[in-house]
Amino acid sequence: MQTADMSLTQAEIEAYRRDGYVLRRGLFSPDEIALVDEAIRTDPAIAANTYARMDSKGASTELALWNHPGDDVFGAIARCTRIVDSMEKLLGGEVYHWHSKLTMKRPKVGGAWDWHQDYGYWYRNGCLFPQMASVFISVDPSTRENGCLEVLRGSHLLGRLEHGVVGGQVGADIERVEAAMKVLDHVFVEQAPGDALFFDCNTLHTSGQNLSEKSRNVLLCCYNAARNSPYKQSGHPSYTRLEKLPDSAVGSARAQAVHEFFKPEPRIPEPAKS
Repeated sequence: MQTADMSLTQAEIEAYRRDGYVLRRGLFSPDEIALVDEAIRTDPAIAANTYARMDSKGASTELALWNHPGDDVFGAIARCTRIVDSMEKLLGGEVYHWHSKLTMKRPKVGGAWDWHQDYGYWYRNGCLFPQMASVFISVDPSTRENGCLEVLRGSHLLGRLEHGVVGGQVGADIERVEAAMKVLDHVFVEQAPGDALFFDCNTLHTSGQNLSEKSRNVLLCCYNAARNSPYKQSGHPSYTRLEKLPDSAVGSARAQAVHEFFKPEPRIPEPAKS
């Protein structure tokens, strides 16, 4: 039995090209998101491989990151046709998995992300072209109060901006960002669990601190065009063939993670403990 095509439509692709992002509501069902939520809360591998990244004000977001998708629920999402086929439409051909990560903002203490472009990082990993994109999948409700993603509509057309270290993060040239904010729409992308935001690697984005009583957990899956394999070695993989899975695999995937996690060295010294 052939299943319905859940990948992005032509109208959505055109919106992505124009705006640098497109939001698909309800791409994942409540049952599928419940599996992700369970894994985040109970899997010891996630707990053991989570690290913190501080923002410019000293608050931190917790991350867990891996390069290659496995057979668990995170890997099933990264490999499912509704995501991979969408990415192939957006990037114009075969794609492979660049990395996936969980970003977890704890209630009242979760940190912000400063304005940046993902290609501001990935350019340094040896990718010659910005033929890269991400999908931001909400596990919890993502609101202004708990630090939803914010984007500058059309900012992907600026091209890559210079980036430098801001706190414990890499941020875009703030002078350019402030100039762009005067001419581009600043959009707060509020999402329900299961909503998925596809966005270009040059789209400027940020997120605020979590000021709410509830967590803001997100699964991010990132992709590179197969023809854009890095010219040098870095902490990310060169072209590795991606084995797609049917969309039905998400609901039947095992909960526990089986990834080789990536834990980067801190960019700045840890603060002294009093």
